[in-house]
Amino acid sequence: MADNPYLRVLAATVRGQAQYRASFALDLVTATILAAVDIGAIFMLFRVTRSLGGFAWTEVILITALSVVAFSLADGLVGEIERLKVYVRTGLLDTVLLRPMSALLQLLVLDFASRRLGRIVQALVFYGVALTVAPVVWTPGAVVLAVVAPIAGAVFFGSVFVVFAALAFWWVDSGDVGSAFTYGGRDFTNYPTSMFGGWFRGVFAYGLGFATVAYLPALALLGRSDPLGVPDPLRWASPAVALLAFLLARTVWRAGLRHYGSTGS
Repeated sequence: MADNPYLRVLAATVRGQAQYRASFALDLVTATILAAVDIGAIFMLFRVTRSLGGFAWTEVILITALSVVAFSLADGLVGEIERLKVYVRTGLLDTVLLRPMSALLQLLVLDFASRRLGRIVQALVFYGVALTVAPVVWTPGAVVLAVVAPIAGAVFFGSVFVVFAALAFWWVDSGDVGSAFTYGGRDFTNYPTSMFGGWFRGVFAYGLGFATVAYLPALALLGRSDPLGVPDPLRWASPAVALLAFLLARTVWRAGLRHYGSTGS
């Protein structure tokens, strides 16, 4: 492990961030508080209503927790890839490409934001509480799904981060477009899919697959069928959808690298 170049770069990045202790602590606390605000918003909604999309608060909490864990993991490990446009615009990507290492992994460890670790820990605690509070029907399959679903969701969100960051190879200022799907997808998966309607639900939930991040796995854990009529076997489809998203992200990333023409720096 000590000879792994990625781990050495990662360790150097974390040491560099820790040198500014006050800034590091403030970043960590701020990120944790902002995540708590997102979770608190769900509880505020239940002060004025008894259910959301046909789901009680204990069930919605499970959906939200699955989404929060998946997004926090992806954001903490892959989220900084959004800075790719800066590397492309300034020519710093040329320096990265000169090294005989994976360009994607280099960018992830060079820009690793350790302040986001607090958000991941908080999300995992929230998920543990949600599994305790929600009326989960515990079966062997449910136990496996409770472990696999957040990981599959993280892979899905990580793939979304990579796909839209890779647009910078063709369209340098594409950041806002990516945010609509990364952070917009996070907000969408925080709530039951059944509370959305029309084409918006069809595109985000089923066309792009965001329903497989939290909503459908939560239905399987709760032992409920989808009130929207999705076949029961698809409640377990999150790992397969995450794999497809991963393969798509890898294809787009490689295509972007081949298209990249360097700044001549």
